[in-house]
Amino acid sequence: MTDQNDSKKAGDQTNGLLDGSAVSVAAGVAVAKAEAKAAEEAAAKAAKIEAAKVTKTAPTPIHCNGSAETHPLTWRLSKYDEVLDIDVYELLEGYAGLKKALAMTSADVQGVVKDAVLRGRGGAGFPAGIKWSLIPMNKEGAPDVGPKYLVCNADEMEPGTFKDRLLMEKLPHQLIEGMILVSHAIGAQTGYIFLRGEYILAAKNLNDAIDQAKAKGYLGENILGSGHNFELHVHTGAGRYICGEETALINSLEGRRANPRTKPPFPQISGAWGKPTIVNNVETLCNVPPIMVRGAAWFKGLSDGRSGDAGTKIYGASGKVKFPGLWELPIGTTGREILALAGGMQDGLELKCWLPGGASTDFLMPEHLDLAMDFDTIGKAGSRMGTGLIMVVDQKQNIVSAVRNLEEFFARESCGWCTPCRDGLPWAVKLLKGLEAGEGKAEDIDVLLQLTRFLGPGKTFCAHAPGAMEPLQSALKFFRPEFEAGVRATPVSATNHISVIQA
Repeated sequence: MTDQNDSKKAGDQTNGLLDGSAVSVAAGVAVAKAEAKAAEEAAAKAAKIEAAKVTKTAPTPIHCNGSAETHPLTWRLSKYDEVLDIDVYELLEGYAGLKKALAMTSADVQGVVKDAVLRGRGGAGFPAGIKWSLIPMNKEGAPDVGPKYLVCNADEMEPGTFKDRLLMEKLPHQLIEGMILVSHAIGAQTGYIFLRGEYILAAKNLNDAIDQAKAKGYLGENILGSGHNFELHVHTGAGRYICGEETALINSLEGRRANPRTKPPFPQISGAWGKPTIVNNVETLCNVPPIMVRGAAWFKGLSDGRSGDAGTKIYGASGKVKFPGLWELPIGTTGREILALAGGMQDGLELKCWLPGGASTDFLMPEHLDLAMDFDTIGKAGSRMGTGLIMVVDQKQNIVSAVRNLEEFFARESCGWCTPCRDGLPWAVKLLKGLEAGEGKAEDIDVLLQLTRFLGPGKTFCAHAPGAMEPLQSALKFFRPEFEAGVRATPVSATNHISVIQA
């Protein structure tokens, strides 16, 4: 009996050992499979990252070494032609600023951006942190303020301006991270990228990046366990320049005619669908993540003593320069330095004048090239920095023809909401066409001068017509003889016309 029991125990032990071995083998196989899968995914990720690298052979929007410390907006493009994949973006400090911000209160995030003195890069230069502070926030014991919206103004239709297109087509995650971060700062749960309809590639890359961000938990509910919820949508516009004005943009977003609204109330109080809304430019939003990563003092130091403004700026040059393009430089870089990066004027041409920041700015002369390209300095010189993308005019171009071309654009893009803009801009175009053809009257120049005043700031519903008058008034100031040359030598007899506008 004892022998039988011993044999049974031995058999049980042997079976137990065999069972244990089977479990151990199965576990080993599972671990090996998991390791193989992880190695395969790592190899695929590395291949994806390597595939994104390119050899730079053409002029690029990078100056100097393109490091994260000196070029927060474009440094990734010194390593890759584009950063569309979220894995690549994460390896290059992607979403690091968001993670840091989500561990902070909304008020603290606003405080960092206020301290950095980030001024809006869309043209107006209003400090972003101050704009955000005007939006109502939920307070303990007080009624909930309800829905709030964050809108990115990506309706880049200013002639000669293409900086935001670069950022959206090649670095879409940078904008998306900035929007998620700002949504936390202002307590918004819904955001829209109001995109110029012609930017088809930008729309595709942004939508793909949004899908990737959702899959990684950066968008949706309870982002990274923070309790913050945010949904982001791309809305393509129908092609109206007036949508660059924030309230006209909001009307269009709501499905209404793109007319500007009366202010006040300002969008921070009553914006999209009557709710508090913040509207910021693409470049402005892209600056926020690096500010969160490196701090306000670092951002202020980027101007390198060139300007009282902080940070870098994406500058550019177009027209008859050798290398039209974009360059991220310390804010306060001079126009001369920017033109040097563009290779200067094309061979055989001399600079006649230049627009410092798009079509709706005043012409400056060659002697202004050594001024710092910042908001205040260019303002004191009688123009505006605007978008910071220079448009050059060479000495062979007729200034009347150049201005007529600009005014035709502005007349066509008027929303027609107010009489001075609706009727005054086509009138200016008619007079300019007459002068351009050599059929003008001497009184036409005086009428054009009066139009620059009657369509100026405070005389129209929004800034569209005043902006249109800037190139006209400065051209008349600097190049009046060219306008006078368009006056008909022999006046037409028996012609009734209004010599001046009746005040």
